[in-house]
Amino acid sequence: MLHPYAEIPELSDLQVGGPLVRIPMQLDVPFTPRVRAIVDTVEFQRLRHITQLGLADRVYPGATHTRFEHALGVFHNALRYLWQLGKDPRFSQVVDTHQAEVLMVAALLHDLGHWPFCHPIEDMGLAELPPHEAFAAEFLGPGSELAAALEQHWNIRADEVLDVLTPKTDSPALRLMRSILSGPIDIDKMDYLERDSLHAGVPYGRNFDRSRLIQSLLVNEAGDGLAISAKGKTAAELMVFARYVMFSEVYWHHAVRSATCMFARSFYELHRQLDLQSLFRLTEYDVIRELQRQAVGTPVAPLLEGLFGAKRRLHKRVIEFTADQSPELYRALAGRPYAETVEVGLQLLSALERLTGRTLAATDVLIDAPPVHKEVEFRVEIYDPKARVYRPLGQVSPVVDALARTQFDDFVKRVRVFAEPDLARILKDRYDEFVRELEAAACST
Repeated sequence: MLHPYAEIPELSDLQVGGPLVRIPMQLDVPFTPRVRAIVDTVEFQRLRHITQLGLADRVYPGATHTRFEHALGVFHNALRYLWQLGKDPRFSQVVDTHQAEVLMVAALLHDLGHWPFCHPIEDMGLAELPPHEAFAAEFLGPGSELAAALEQHWNIRADEVLDVLTPKTDSPALRLMRSILSGPIDIDKMDYLERDSLHAGVPYGRNFDRSRLIQSLLVNEAGDGLAISAKGKTAAELMVFARYVMFSEVYWHHAVRSATCMFARSFYELHRQLDLQSLFRLTEYDVIRELQRQAVGTPVAPLLEGLFGAKRRLHKRVIEFTADQSPELYRALAGRPYAETVEVGLQLLSALERLTGRTLAATDVLIDAPPVHKEVEFRVEIYDPKARVYRPLGQVSPVVDALARTQFDDFVKRVRVFAEPDLARILKDRYDEFVRELEAAACST
C-alpha cells in the first residue's frame, strides 16, 4: 500500500536518498531545492548567528551550536514523525498532504522569531519586550524573501505557517500538527535534548532510544494529539528522565545560572535605554557589543565584563535550595516578577553592608529564582493493544509517576543567591547570619 505522503519529495528522499545536508550526529537532512530556497533566505540565515544555549558555553565550551543547526534537526524529526504517523489512518485522514508540508515548514521555521539570548530575556517578563512570535510574523510578512520562497516553491501561505506556530484558528488537523511541534514528545524536545547533550559533552540527553520512540507514535484516544504504543514505554520513560537530568546538570547548572543571572540583571538595568526592535535584529556578537557600550559607567559594566571580557569572572554561589529543602523561603522567592526579585536583592544588599561593614556595589549580590511560567508537563497516553485502552503514561510508569508527583520546576529549578567572588567567601563564613538576612529580605518585599 502506497504511503499517503509518498509524493512529498523530502519524505521520499528520507527513504531512498537524494540531496542532503549533514548535521551532528551523522544526520542526513533532505535538502531539496525547495528546502534550500527557505534556508538560503536572509531571514533564515540570521539563525546562524544565534546560539542555542546562550551562556552555557561559559561552562560547557562546546555548547556553541546555533539555532540554525537545531532548526535543521527539528525539520529532520518532522519528516520522521510524518513517515511514522502516516501509517496511522486516523492521522492521514485528518492531516492531508498540504497540511503535512505546512508542518514541515513550520518545523524548519519554529525558531524564526528568536533573538540572541531570547530565553533569559523573556524569562524576566518585561512589559517592554516584543513577543518573539511577533518577530516571526514580521520575518514572514508581505515582501519578505521568506514569504516569497514559500509561495513560489511550496505553494504555502505565510499565515498557514504562523497559525501552526502561534494558534489563531482551530481544527483537528491543527491540534495534531501543533502537538507534534510542541507537546510532551514533540520534535523540538526530541532534537534539543540530544543536540544540547552532544555539544555540551555530556551523555544525559542522548540516553533514550529516539528511533524506538518514533516507531511507537500514534494518535491519542481523542484524536487531537500524539500517543505512544506500549512498545515505546521504556523509550518514553528514558526521554522523561533525560529531560530531567539535562535541566538539572546543564540548563540549571549553578555556574550556567550564575552567568545567566549576571546577563539578566545587566539587560534589566539597560533595557529602557535600548531600541529593542533594532537590538533584537542584530547578531549575538553585535548584541553583546551594544550592551557593553551602553553599560559604560553603570553598575552593570563589571557584570558584562565578567561575562564577555578578556577574563571570565562569574559570581559565586552562596546558597541554593529547592522547594523540599526550604519550602517557605522557596515559595517566597520562586515565581515572583523579576522586578520584585531585584528589589529583594537590593534589600538583602543593604543588610549585608551592615553585616560585613563593607560598601557594596548594587550588583554584588544577585538572586536567581525560577521564572513565573512553568515547564510543560509530560502528559502523554500509552496504548495497550491487548486491552485496547489508552492510559496516561504516569499510571503505568513508576519513573514518570515519581517525577510527576514532585513538580518538575520546584525540584530542578533551584533558588540561588550569587555574590561577587570576594564577597561570596565572606558570606559563606557567616552563613547563618546571611540566611537570616535573606529570609528577612524575602518576607519584607
